[in-house]
Formats: sequence, C-alpha cells, structure tokens
Amino acid sequence: MELIFATNNRNKAEEIQQMLPDTIRVLTLKDVGIEQDIPERQSTLEGNASEKAHFIYERYGRDCFADDTGLEVAALGGAPGVYSARYAGSDKDPQANMDKVLEQLKGEDNRRACFRTVISMILEGEEMFFEGVVEGRLLREKKGDAGFGYDPIFLPEGSSLTFAQMSMEEKNRISHRSRAIMKLANYLRQYSQHL
Repeated sequence: MELIFATNNRNKAEEIQQMLPDTIRVLTLKDVGIEQDIPERQSTLEGNASEKAHFIYERYGRDCFADDTGLEVAALGGAPGVYSARYAGSDKDPQANMDKVLEQLKGEDNRRACFRTVISMILEGEEMFFEGVVEGRLLREKKGDAGFGYDPIFLPEGSSLTFAQMSMEEKNRISHRSRAIMKLANYLRQYSQHL
C-alpha cells in the first residue's frame, strides 16, 4: 500500500515511515512527480490540512495525507495559529516570528501556549483527521539552538528544556507532530491487517 504525503520534506516523510509497518510505503510529492505549489488558504489548521489532501486526491486519485501545525498562545487568543510560519511576514522568518510573539507578550504573565498538529488523510475517498497537542508555556527569551520555528521559546509541560534544547529523539518522543503521527500510524496498522 502506498500513501502520498503532501510534503517535499524527506525527513518528515522518513519519520512517519519509521512508525509504519513495512506493508505501507510513504511517498513525498517529489517521489510521484508533483511539482506544483499546494494551496494553503484556509483559516484553520484542519482546513489547511484538508485542502492539501483534497488537492492531491482530486487531481491524482491516490490515497494521501497532509498536515498543518501551529503555535497557539492563550494570551493572544490562539494566535499565531494557522499563520505561525508567516506571522511576521510572508518570508517566513522564524527569528522575526519569535520576536513578534515575544514583543506581543511583553509584560504578560499568562505564558500558556500549545503546539498543535492536524493530519488529514484521505483513504479510498474517505477523509479522517488525527490531532496531536503539546501543552506548555513560552519563555521570555530564547534558549537552545536545535529544532526550528518557535522551539527556542517553547517549554513543554513537565520539562526543564525547551524544544530547541532537546535532541531530535527527545523532541520526537513528546512532540505534537509525533502524537498526531502515532494516531495515524495506529489507524493504518489496524487498517493494513484487514487488507
């Protein structure tokens, strides 16, 4: 069984592949020769993930899945959310994004935030969603230089290290993306047993 993952990020695809049985093969957009930009025009993570999955399914008729991730900050009413990657502008500069969030939280004691990943999978024409969430809080300054995005300012609940201070393995054990992927993988494992 083959599933197209709406990404060109080989690392993301391999991370998911490792969690799946050998009977399921994850392909990137590049693997199947899809080169056009996939739209992300929705106002929610669910909407964006769904739009990307439908884009592939409707054009190519192949089983597929897509994900979208956002940082949701309580004191900012859930922002930046779906706009996390381009919060400080369309050039998607992670430093500028972090600086903007920190600036907006100046003097704010409520630092609660969560990372949320939503996966939309279309299998034999039927769409389903899988969600992973990590609760935590935002620091007042950056710590660590691993990871990407908002990792240097996000301290997951129960940890003394930011995502950017953790090894990839440590982060993957608790990350929002790996929690969503785990749910997807569990579903696919059960599904593949009935093939």
